[in-house]
This record gives sequence, structure tokens and C-alpha cells, in this order.
Amino acid sequence: MSSDRRACNQPLSGNAMPRFGGLATMMRLPAADSPVGLDAAFIGVPFDVGTSHRPGARFGPRAIRAESSLLRPYNMATGAAPFDALQVADLGDVAINTFSIDRSMAIIGDYYRGVLAAGCKPLTMGGDHTIALPILRAVAERHGPVALVHVDAHADVNDEMFGERIAHGTPFRRAVEEGLLQCDKVWQIGLRGTGYAADDFDWPRRQGFTIVPAHEIWYRSLTPLMAEVRQRVGHAPCYLSLDIDGIDPSYAGGTGTPEIGGLTVPQALEVIRGCRGLELVGADLVEVAPAYDVSGNTALLAANLLYEMLCVLPGVPLR
Repeated sequence: MSSDRRACNQPLSGNAMPRFGGLATMMRLPAADSPVGLDAAFIGVPFDVGTSHRPGARFGPRAIRAESSLLRPYNMATGAAPFDALQVADLGDVAINTFSIDRSMAIIGDYYRGVLAAGCKPLTMGGDHTIALPILRAVAERHGPVALVHVDAHADVNDEMFGERIAHGTPFRRAVEEGLLQCDKVWQIGLRGTGYAADDFDWPRRQGFTIVPAHEIWYRSLTPLMAEVRQRVGHAPCYLSLDIDGIDPSYAGGTGTPEIGGLTVPQALEVIRGCRGLELVGADLVEVAPAYDVSGNTALLAANLLYEMLCVLPGVPLR
């Protein structure tokens, strides 16, 4: 991990280039073609072949990068200074197969094995939530089964969708079946909406997941909840996965399967900031669909949340 700030990449300043100019990398960081030498990297996975309703998350990484041009290096709320200690870059997008879920799963998995082998922590811009499965496969190969903090309107534990066992509604059932998760250290936060049967949420409970439905945390700070998460997860390797539809569509309507009554933006920040102290080995933010995001607010929120994820990685100092 880098200790000399002069050796660390810095986001391009708005005083050096207007924020509406320059190359559209995440936070206007340098683009890199290799994870070697990086402590963390932003990676786009422009995949939405697994989407069941409104498509368009394949354009999420591009929109998030564009809106991230407003972000600055230091976290004024938490004091986190990620670019003082971590070497970070934008690795661009994974070249998925537009026509094949199975081939894309293999491509994504191989790509992330290379990233992790280089000692680089991936911060992923989706793409639909299908991509969590190949990423978790690669993470578990390197770290063993992981704890999981999962923010979402949906549990994503369907057995199949239209006869397909891999889609954006199935990744965490497959992850359980493949032994990728420490099931007693999995938290699903913000679940809500209509369903087909009680089993939609009961199945993960039977696996040992802790389910936190959205209606149980309305009007509440999630800081105490995250203290409990940290205590239970301890020093286990942990992955953070945030579906933007976990947040109420009044804040984040640019997504494929919106559900009313979701988390507020401050609650989402509390969840991410509450992950500080966990042994995070990677994180993703998925399901931003710019076609339904006329104002750009969903992509702007996503960019900020990805920055917050960077700020809670191990080794990030507080000023």
C-alpha cells in the first residue's frame, strides 16, 4: 500500500481542467490498462443481458463516470483521504459478450481473478446485478467464502428466471449453492416491494442471512445497525454490493426495477460509512439505467456512493 502521497494518483483538479472537459474516467483519475501496482481500481462492467424489466444498465458505467467529474479528493464529512495512501486508477470496462450470459460470466470472472491476483481491490460500476456472481466467484477463490453487506430492494435469491439459473434476480442463491458466502455473516438491507410468496425473503433467512426490510428502518438512523454488522462480521473478508434500487426512487429513479419506500440517501451513506473497519475486499454498485435518469441524479448519486466505498477501504487514513 502506498505511503508517499506524491506517488499516488490524484483526481484531475477542476482548476487544471474545467469539470465538463477532459477524459471521462471515474473522478477524472488516470486510466490504467493493468491492475499491477494499484491498491484499488474503478472498473466498469457494462452488462445488462440478465435484466428482467427495464434494460439500459449497460450504459451505467459511462453515465457514472460522467457525473463523477464533480467529485473532489477529500471526504469533508468523514475526513477520509483515500488518495493520500492508496494508488487508485480507472481500469476501464470489462469487454463482456453482449449476446451471451454464460460467456460473459466467464469473461468477468477471469478479469477479476487477474485484478485480485495483483492485490488490487475492485470497485465496480454495473451493469445489472448478475455481475455480482462472477465477481464473488473470483473473490472467494482468493479469500475463501466472504461476508456480505447487500443493499437492495430485492433479495436476488430466485432459483430461476424464465428457466434461466443466472440472471440479475439469482446471483445470491447461486452464491450460496457454490459456497461463496459465510451465510451467518450476510446482511440484506432495504428489501421491500411486492413478491410472489413469503419465501422470497424466507429462503435467505433459512440460510442464515440477516434480513432488514425497508419498512422496519423507516425514519431511523442505520448507524446502530452497522455497529452490529461490524461486530458480527469481525475480521472476516467482506464484500459490499449496493443495488441502486435499494434507495427510494424519489432519489434514484434511473433504474430497471424501482420499488417505492426505499432507503434515503443519508441511510445509504450510513451503511457505507458504517463499513469502515470491515476487511472489505471489494464492492460494487449496480443497476443504474441512464435512460430513466433524465436529470442525471441517479448517476450522480452512484458516483458519490462509489467514492464513499473507496473511502472505507482498509488503509484509508482520516485527516
